[in-house]
Amino acid sequence: MELAYYSDLAVRLVNSEEPSRGTDTLTSVEAVRALFGESQQSTRRTTDADVTRLRSVRARLRAVFEAAAGGDEVLAVDLLNALLIEFPVSPQISGHETRDEDGRPNWHMHIADYAANAGAGYAATASMGLAFHLTELGADRLGICEASPCRNAYLDTSTNRSRRYCSDRCATRANVAAYRARKRLDAERTAGLERSRRQDREPTGRTADTAQETSPAIDR
Repeated sequence: MELAYYSDLAVRLVNSEEPSRGTDTLTSVEAVRALFGESQQSTRRTTDADVTRLRSVRARLRAVFEAAAGGDEVLAVDLLNALLIEFPVSPQISGHETRDEDGRPNWHMHIADYAANAGAGYAATASMGLAFHLTELGADRLGICEASPCRNAYLDTSTNRSRRYCSDRCATRANVAAYRARKRLDAERTAGLERSRRQDREPTGRTADTAQETSPAIDR
């Protein structure tokens, strides 16, 4: 398993909150355990304190995505390095999968979880995965969804670096909104042209034939 795979943990944590919508699903031990997925060892030692720990890490990871999406990759790297220093990892070689009929191990790098608590372990793994993703594919592969009001984080794995939305749903919503905006603009332009034509056809004042001249009274 490539270490960049762990970057999905960072996305999962960041998107547990939607600031623009005022929603936050990271509110309980069960929510923290859901973030870990199938990692039974980590979920068994999760406590209420990990909710607070991961909320703090979540804000810092979001700042990494926002810096990268804003084009400031130096800041993104600095913020990510700070997380790597605070939450170090212990990589090790693993071979729990096989690669041929003889059962020879498929050796690969794995991030071992020896952190003091579940929250720190999650932070270390997510940060290292995001670091590998950034260095292998580029900081511009870290994005923030452009579909208003969504501000979810995503990892761009497209071949032409063209992704702008976190999901197909957001892409569809943004396209529909853009289409409707164009239709409104076209309608406004058409209405403006019609008003201009009507004004051109209307008389602007009295003609010489209908104007009445008046002369001043003469005192006798």
